[in-house]
Amino acid sequence: MDKEEYMRQALIQAKKAYAMKETPIGAVIVYDGKIVGRGFNIVEHMKDSICHAEIMAIKDAQKKLGKWRLFDCELYVTMEPCLMCAGAIANSRIKEIYIGAGHNKNHIVDKHNNFKLEYYKDNKVYYEFGILEGECSSILTDFFKERRKSKA
Repeated sequence: MDKEEYMRQALIQAKKAYAMKETPIGAVIVYDGKIVGRGFNIVEHMKDSICHAEIMAIKDAQKKLGKWRLFDCELYVTMEPCLMCAGAIANSRIKEIYIGAGHNKNHIVDKHNNFKLEYYKDNKVYYEFGILEGECSSILTDFFKERRKSKA
C-alpha cells in the first residue's frame, strides 16, 4: 500500500466516528507494511477527553504488537494531532506521521501548531502534511455544517 491507501484506511475510521456523531478524525498505525492499529474519536461515546483517534490507534497497536515502544511505526491521521496527541506520539516512539488536513483556525492554534512542529523536530519525528487533504478536510467541514444546522 502507498501513503494514500493508508490515509484512505484512516478515513474509514473517521467515517465510523462521523456515524457516531463524534468529530470525524481517524488514524491507523502501520508496521512493516501492515496496519497494526486503528482508532477514531470516541470522546463523547466514552465520556473520556483523551479518547482521540491517535490515542486509540496507539493503544490498539501497542496491544497487537505487545510493546509500548512503537519504533519503526508510521501514523496516518486525517487531521493534525492536538498537543496531547503529539506528546503521546513522541512518547510511544512513533517516528513518522502522515497528516491529511492541517489545523489552521486562528493565531492561538497557529502558535500551538508551531510548538508541535518544533516538538516533533526535537524528538526526531518526521511529519508530512497533505495526504488526501481534500477528502480529510471535507469530512470535517461536512460534519460541522451538519452540527450547526441541527442546532439552529
